[in-house]
Amino acid sequence: MARIAPLFVNDRNAAALLDMKPTDFRGLVDNGVLPKPVSIGGFDRWDVEQLQTIARGDAADGMGHIEW
Repeated sequence: MARIAPLFVNDRNAAALLDMKPTDFRGLVDNGVLPKPVSIGGFDRWDVEQLQTIARGDAADGMGHIEW
């Protein structure tokens, strides 16, 4: 049977995706370092693709072309 990859996760699973404690994850969210959750049916959930984009450093918008 194929494994289903989640599209959205709760704070505990979002923290696990980033290899951190849920309290550390929530702290980064509260400080604006990570995005706030979206509400789906009254449940707070984080977009997995968005978290992956941020973790990879691909979320910087408006930077134009950067040469290192």
